Amino acid sequence: MKSSRLPQFTTWLVLAFFYLPIAVLILNSFNASRFGTTWQGFTLKWYGRLLEREDLWSALGNSLQVAAIASIGAMILGTCAAFALNRYQSRLQTAHHLLVTMPLVLPEILMGMSLLLLFVAIDQPLSLITVTLAHITFCVSYVTLVVLARLQDFDFQIVDAARDLGATRFQAFWKVLLPLLAPGILAGGLLAFTLSIDDFVVTFFVKGPGADTLPVVIYSMIKKSREFPVINALSTLLLLVTFAAVWGSQRLTAKNH
Repeated sequence: MKSSRLPQFTTWLVLAFFYLPIAVLILNSFNASRFGTTWQGFTLKWYGRLLEREDLWSALGNSLQVAAIASIGAMILGTCAAFALNRYQSRLQTAHHLLVTMPLVLPEILMGMSLLLLFVAIDQPLSLITVTLAHITFCVSYVTLVVLARLQDFDFQIVDAARDLGATRFQAFWKVLLPLLAPGILAGGLLAFTLSIDDFVVTFFVKGPGADTLPVVIYSMIKKSREFPVINALSTLLLLVTFAAVWGSQRLTAKNH
């Protein structure tokens, strides 16, 4: 094999390693076989079974509710944090930057345990509220870095020009700065939504009775009922939502450049 072909071959090998199992999962969601070991014909009955599962739709509602609120909260807090990090330089901001980036490298199991101990210490009952607060905690970091990257290339002379033309500080922010930064903020929000709706480890630690999200219910189905065809169908739909959110985030980020 020529040396020039080696990087290309390695890339395709890595892509196959990551995406071939996903392709098999999607294929088995249309397989009439219950266990997916052999192909027994095309069917949509597993999607029909999926529509009959009220527990899954309830969990999906919980996941969407948590993801939506967590995304909005992360966009607000992350944008404020990005502004502070971009505008001010001090030892306090160095510590602030460390705190913002720490959730990116902190193991999820450690974060889940820490948040659980915090909620127990302040006597906060575990519920969807604690799940939402936990999701905001790790989503803020991603939104902050996305918006901060946009701010580092932003030309603030546009804002100064608006102020020189008579705009107040609020008007310059609301009508000039915010619309220009909106694609970056929304891209961070979509990324936060994707991370929130797919999270299992942190949610598993901080959820309470009746606060199961979709990944938690899927895990329970795998451990107990082993309804793999229904899980395959559900996972296929989740993949579509995730890919759509990531695609939207990339499109919004591309518009910033």
